[in-house]
Amino acid sequence: NLFAFSLLNPISFRIFFVIFHFLFFSIPNPSCHSSAGFVKSPLSETKLTGDTFELYCDVIGTPTPEVQWWYAEVDSVNGFIQLWDGARGQRVSINTAYGSNGVSVLAVVRVITGDSGIYECRASNNPQRNDLHQNPSTVWIRAQATVTVLQKPLINVTDHITLPTDTNLPQVTLQCNLTTVSYNHRWSYWTKNGEEIPTTRTEQKNIEYKINKPRAEDAGEYMCVYTFELAPLANASIEVKSAPDITGHKRSENKNEGERAVLYCKSVGYPHPLWTWRKLGEGASFDIDNSSGRFFISNKDNYTELSIINLDIESDPGEYECSANNMIGNSTMTSVLRVRSHLAPLWPLLGVLAEIIVLVLIIVIYEKRKKPDEVPDDDEPAGPMKTNSTNNHKDKNLRQRNTN
Repeated sequence: NLFAFSLLNPISFRIFFVIFHFLFFSIPNPSCHSSAGFVKSPLSETKLTGDTFELYCDVIGTPTPEVQWWYAEVDSVNGFIQLWDGARGQRVSINTAYGSNGVSVLAVVRVITGDSGIYECRASNNPQRNDLHQNPSTVWIRAQATVTVLQKPLINVTDHITLPTDTNLPQVTLQCNLTTVSYNHRWSYWTKNGEEIPTTRTEQKNIEYKINKPRAEDAGEYMCVYTFELAPLANASIEVKSAPDITGHKRSENKNEGERAVLYCKSVGYPHPLWTWRKLGEGASFDIDNSSGRFFISNKDNYTELSIINLDIESDPGEYECSANNMIGNSTMTSVLRVRSHLAPLWPLLGVLAEIIVLVLIIVIYEKRKKPDEVPDDDEPAGPMKTNSTNNHKDKNLRQRNTN
């Protein structure tokens, strides 16, 4: 048997084991290969001229399949043509990533009516997929989406408005007029910074929105939106610009050394400002020295935040100034940072202990300096001698009677 063979000839057994391992483990396993399949296919879309559309394609297989994009006009007899990144005057972009899956995104910007058609995502992990002698329909799987581009309606709008910094306007009126449209109009409404303004929805095509006594907080991107029955919504934007106005900030921050301090500022106004932080000292402001890598600044739209970690009691305390700047104007605010010693939490306790020690010393000194009471001598009587005045008077009277 095999055990006896291994005992009699160990070298032969090792050779047999190597041949066995090669035959059973080096031959490719057909189960390690899986055909390509779609996890996500592109979806058909309808767009207006000037818009942007994106198509997604996600495929799986072993090995990871290759992904390609093809295009054909609707009812075209010329067939499909392959799309490349940068096609159509750099309006087409294709981004593909390969990992366990193959994920590809086709994007077309500033679309025109000529971009309408059938877009096809092809995937294959067949080794012969690029062989010209092979029929593509047998080695590539396909998923199609139809993109329809309609002419965008004509919308007349008022010009952009800039709010003055020195005076207040009594009212600002925004207007939009839908003049040319080939579709059935449904609703119109206004939005500010992407959110619908309540009570502005109407069936009118010529619409307006009034802002009474506009301030910096009223600035933003306003948009008139038109919806249709069988077409995508259309919109036009009007910008109301103003200088930034810082409406909130942390006036002061008290921290212990080694801790983390956070200062912030938030503003209103449009466009969103460019934020900067500076430190004040000796009647001037200067850039924050971040050579230690302890300062972190985070800016997002109308909000900024300055974080300082591992506070240093020598260099970090002071006044910090946040500044918001845009093309219209600027605004600044100052925050005070105080950094206490590690012993700061113990100061109240140390004060109490000091008071107790002082009180004990006062009591001890008082007791030591107090005069002792006088102690009477043993030979002297403790008090005056008591006499019987009544008896004395009787004796006196008695002696007087005997004399007579």
